[in-house]
Amino acid sequence: MTIIDSPSPNWDARTLPVSMIVLHYTGMPDAAGALARLRDPAAKVSCHYLVDEDGAVHRLVDERHRAWHAGKAHWRQIDDVNSASVGIEIVNPGHDWGYRPFPDAQIAALIPLVADVKQRQAQAREAGPGEQLAGIALSGGGGIRMADDVAAGDAVALLDVGDERDQ
Repeated sequence: MTIIDSPSPNWDARTLPVSMIVLHYTGMPDAAGALARLRDPAAKVSCHYLVDEDGAVHRLVDERHRAWHAGKAHWRQIDDVNSASVGIEIVNPGHDWGYRPFPDAQIAALIPLVADVKQRQAQAREAGPGEQLAGIALSGGGGIRMADDVAAGDAVALLDVGDERDQ
């Protein structure tokens, strides 16, 4: 997998170890606009990786650092999802600009990226980017599966990676 370094200045120090992977869709008309926003210091938003529709993978923030992709989100007992996660943005215009299925090339890049992050970040978990991902067969792609406690159509769906069920 080739990763294009596209550094963003929008990051700070982690305060928690990584315990999840968060997938978002960009909700912007195109990849160029999303990449520009994620790298704009005034926007105060970023992610670790951006996966373009053609399968290109951009690294914006090193995984050792805290990217600003989850806002003030919390999950279960974690009050700082940004510190506890690796954030992956998946280029898709979203509902405002014609939400559509993720292209095969994009999914083909996403699966090994998640598997690679999973390998580095033990006990990682993922949150998904909406109902378009729910129909994609990710199982078998690095041990990724829907969590038992999240509905497949949820806007943010959890996928288990690296838990005891993979044994």
